[in-house]
Amino acid sequence: MAEIAPTSLAAVAPATQGYRFRLIAPLLAMAAILAALSFGPYSVSVWEMLRFLFTLAGLDSMEPPRYAQLYNLIIEIRLPRVLAAVLVGASLSVSGAAYQALFRNPLVSPGLLGVLAGASAGAAIGILLEGNWLLVQTGAFVMGLAAVSVGVGIAHLFGGGSIIMLILGGILSGALFSSVLTIVKYLADPYSQLPTIVYWLMGSLGHANAGDIAWAAIPILLGILLLCLMGRALDALAMGDDEARALGVPVTAVRLTTIIAATLISALTVSIAGMIGWIGLIVPHIARLLTGPGNARLLPTAACLGAAFLLVADGLARNLFASELPIGIVTELLGIPVFLLVLHRVRRSWT
Repeated sequence: MAEIAPTSLAAVAPATQGYRFRLIAPLLAMAAILAALSFGPYSVSVWEMLRFLFTLAGLDSMEPPRYAQLYNLIIEIRLPRVLAAVLVGASLSVSGAAYQALFRNPLVSPGLLGVLAGASAGAAIGILLEGNWLLVQTGAFVMGLAAVSVGVGIAHLFGGGSIIMLILGGILSGALFSSVLTIVKYLADPYSQLPTIVYWLMGSLGHANAGDIAWAAIPILLGILLLCLMGRALDALAMGDDEARALGVPVTAVRLTTIIAATLISALTVSIAGMIGWIGLIVPHIARLLTGPGNARLLPTAACLGAAFLLVADGLARNLFASELPIGIVTELLGIPVFLLVLHRVRRSWT
């Protein structure tokens, strides 16, 4: 029998592992959803949770008073927040993975082109104008798109949209809208508006409701699906623009589509939950360690892991102390040690 070279084994093993974990990742996300719906100040056992879900689907029956109590707790109170965490976590993770593939840089996050700075400035302006929460969300979404438009416009104005000019344009746009945010903080009332702005910038799922989920879910899911379908095109771009064109990949169209889709879903997440950091940076690395570098497997896995990661962080934010912590603090506290573990695994390939 002919021997198989070690390099061949190394090539086959990650692919096999990647396909296996691609099936496990959705199960992890589902387990995190069930745990998030079950645990809280008023806990519900997993078995009772499953019985309630079966009753809701018409496959079982419960006592009417208990069913009404669980319906209020699970469907009306906890489910909107859980769905918001799933959408936000999946969006930030997929956006981060797509940006890392597009810019061929492992340290890229969804805020590279200024979307987070712009969305923060837009929300702060909405708070300064003393608008309702819809105005704050709309301001965050519109200004996030505007910030990326400024960055991409600078890149095309001075460098034809090259990778390096996109990065520089994003840096300039982020600095511009960060300055706008600083001005808004300076003008805000220090006793009422400024604390609201600061708390919003820390990130929170406490404002999520069924209305937010209803208007944001469709564009977010479409954006995630579009990015996942572009996995093979992003793999081709990783070889270089000339090689990708030789394979028939429309480089400019893929690049702009990726930026638009990632920007759209990132801005929507900021409008729902405020600023939540680290997820778009570290979750793609975790997914890459588990599935390999192929974006066709990486992007869906990152979406599932991002949803599970944010659900765990939100559970800690709600239950660690008597009062709820801003979720941005928890993601940072979790993100730093996780990133150090990832750095320990991948440092050789970076250096």
